[in-house]
Amino acid sequence: MLDRANQPGSTIVISASFTAEPLEPSLNFWGHELQNPFDVKFAPYSHVFQEMLDPSSLLSQNTNGMNVILVRFEDWIRNEKETLSNEDAQRKIKENLDNFVLALKSLAERSATPRLVCACPASPGFVASPEQAEFQEKMEQFLLSEISTISNVHPVSTAELTGAYPVAAYYDADSDELGHVPYTPAFFASLGTMIVRKYQAIRSAPYKVIALDCDQTLWKGICGEDGPLGIEIDAPRAKLQEFMVRQHDAGMLICLCSKNNEEDVIEVFEHHPEMPLRRGHIVSWRINWGHKSVNLRDLADELQLGLDSFIFIDDNPVECAEVEANCPEVVTLCLPQEPDSIPGFLEHLWCFDHLKITEEDRNRTVLYKQNIQREQLRRESLTLGDFLAGLKLQVSISEPAPEHLARVAQLTQRTNQFNFTTIRRSEADIQNLLKSGNLECLITEVSDRFGDYGLVGVALFKADAGDIKVDTFLLSCRVLGKGVEHRMLSRLGEIARERGLGCVEVSYVPTRKNQPAIDFLEGIGSEYKQQLGDEILFRFPADYTSNIKYNPTVEEPGNSQESATKESSGPPSPEKQEAGAWPKSELFHHIATKLCSAEQILNAIESSTYRQRSELAGEYVAPSSGLECSIASIWQKVLGIGQVGIQDNFFEIGGTSLKAVRLIAELRRECNMDIPVVTIFERPTIDSMVKMFGNGEEKIKEHVLTSRTRGERRRAALLSRRK
Repeated sequence: MLDRANQPGSTIVISASFTAEPLEPSLNFWGHELQNPFDVKFAPYSHVFQEMLDPSSLLSQNTNGMNVILVRFEDWIRNEKETLSNEDAQRKIKENLDNFVLALKSLAERSATPRLVCACPASPGFVASPEQAEFQEKMEQFLLSEISTISNVHPVSTAELTGAYPVAAYYDADSDELGHVPYTPAFFASLGTMIVRKYQAIRSAPYKVIALDCDQTLWKGICGEDGPLGIEIDAPRAKLQEFMVRQHDAGMLICLCSKNNEEDVIEVFEHHPEMPLRRGHIVSWRINWGHKSVNLRDLADELQLGLDSFIFIDDNPVECAEVEANCPEVVTLCLPQEPDSIPGFLEHLWCFDHLKITEEDRNRTVLYKQNIQREQLRRESLTLGDFLAGLKLQVSISEPAPEHLARVAQLTQRTNQFNFTTIRRSEADIQNLLKSGNLECLITEVSDRFGDYGLVGVALFKADAGDIKVDTFLLSCRVLGKGVEHRMLSRLGEIARERGLGCVEVSYVPTRKNQPAIDFLEGIGSEYKQQLGDEILFRFPADYTSNIKYNPTVEEPGNSQESATKESSGPPSPEKQEAGAWPKSELFHHIATKLCSAEQILNAIESSTYRQRSELAGEYVAPSSGLECSIASIWQKVLGIGQVGIQDNFFEIGGTSLKAVRLIAELRRECNMDIPVVTIFERPTIDSMVKMFGNGEEKIKEHVLTSRTRGERRRAALLSRRK
């Protein structure tokens, strides 16, 4: 399993403007590959609008997983494209696109389930002219722009899809005509992979830190031997550095972890201003001759982050093995030995995928550098009181503005330690709860003399039965131990008192990581504690709560709550140690090297479903004539079977109506046999299909000639209508 992405009963619902069921093999393959399968359901064919608008539809009823909506603009005029002028066709597509956006917004208001909207590529004929290609691009940009304003909707553009997993022969004209299956198996494998990759990014906890080796990783050469001017920033390492800058800009912290002399590494940065990665991008480093696993733990202590949020990259397999053995929580990635493979390797590492990027993400390196300065002040202070006084802390507690909701959602999804209930919510969840009046929200923003921490605290609550009942109460570990948590709870007490309410009721749900939360609650009022099954309930009187204050005078700075609440860097969590699961480092590496192209993925899918003849019932009657052999070869490819006999019934050995469409399309291409799909239902064996031609070569030739003539006439008629 890659991460904590799936929960029992997770479902991916697919709704498409075309026949999308050929996606199922790739989705099932990835569920098995990640060792965490999910249910896959397909909405009725071409019912995209109905699915988004109907409260009883699959899209509306899916509450645990992800909804996927696939659109190909030309499908909206599929039944009329031969009669519509270009102008009318474009007008109708634009009208449908406007209605699509409205329906998507309607669905977002009813459902908090994440939605993935894919703009799928047009057929080559639809974008054959520059005018049509420009129109297609304009419509896609409009769609992507509109999606960006809708909560919890994640786009996939045609360029992103075809860039990550390019497929040269993506369009299948025959299967599109026969069953509205517009794409080849290779493209469906590509599309299915992108869907699962986005699903993992949406539902997985993000990694926060990248620790990089230096020599032969960030640059070619050894700075201690070659000197700062002797090392080379070759093309692959330049691409690696550019990739790391993009990760920095997306909110990841960049550290250096290298066996080297510190002065030599610093000189490289100073003497190579052309390097994309600058010292300003680096939040911290451990450059010495010690074990890298020890240095990674030291970096985790300094940043107050768990090792399970680290990704370590090195070129040396021995160093990687040492880190894997002593820091199994860390995702450890060994660069390919062939430097030219490095850029492609990085682009296919799913652990680096990001979705929505907040302002806090963009400023994260600055925030952590400021925190290192705070730590220096803390160590120099005689008492915790002196330290806090020197910080000149400013705390603002207020209601959120719309632009704050993305960060609020992010905090509910990421905060583990000081989080009373660890309820995870999306931006749409929070938006809907606040809009409906079911909950109220307070946000906490903090700054001090070193800089701005940003939005670090959230309280969701409601007034009910004469009390304030707290649904969510959380605070980033960056500001723990500074009294901010006391001010937040005190503010809830003030609100209760202002409204004439009796108590502030707080529930605590224990997890593996949120011990600091119960320590705080018991520290301010253990006498108000009640055990309720697995939960603990605190009912603080309003007057008592409103007067809560932090008294740091009895604590030493080295023993403050802040220093005790670093995210766990102990043994890996149970969900990452499931029996039979791939080690996550190995799985990420496997995907980035063995499953990084549509061809590789399709081959793996076909291999996983391949069956031997021995698994089938019935006597094997071998094909004999050239036509029988040709047809049998196509059956084997479509059905994934080692051998097919001429007496085998297509539907009894794994055939379906969808596979029948692919079979007929393959027969058209490879044997020039233009036969209707119904033929396979009427003649479901190779023997009966061949007998349709009377077993005569002349009959076959006559049929093929007739098929070609009909095809040429059909294409000529279509071209004349378009003109």
